[in-house]
Amino acid sequence: MNNQYNICVIDDDNIYQYTISKTIKAYNLAKDILVFSDGEEALDFFIRNLDHSENLPDIVLLDINMPIMDGFQFMEEYIKIKPKVGKKILIYMVSSSVDSKDIERAKRISGVSDYIIKPIKPGELILIINSFQNDMNEL
Repeated sequence: MNNQYNICVIDDDNIYQYTISKTIKAYNLAKDILVFSDGEEALDFFIRNLDHSENLPDIVLLDINMPIMDGFQFMEEYIKIKPKVGKKILIYMVSSSVDSKDIERAKRISGVSDYIIKPIKPGELILIINSFQNDMNEL
């Protein structure tokens, strides 16, 4: 597996942060793992690194329900800065919510690649990496 990518986890659940990071490391799926506890913290990082795209993630696993700034609010702000981001970033909304309203709302956001219901299985992570590799090969 090509692990030259940066994966970002934006989620307020410490246990989820730990388990998803361990899974990513166990399967050697990333060069670096960035972890943020809310959307605002992640957005601040993105803004600070707009001129250093190598520091930005290639893939984002974004929770919906978080304090301070939830996943939908993060996406509203990310779409505003997206033209200044110097690389392609795949964003997956990840939630334990099976509410069809959340799923439909997420799928209507242009910057969201897909909606994944927690927990993410290792096979799903591998598919995400493969999808990103295929997208990059087409560029």
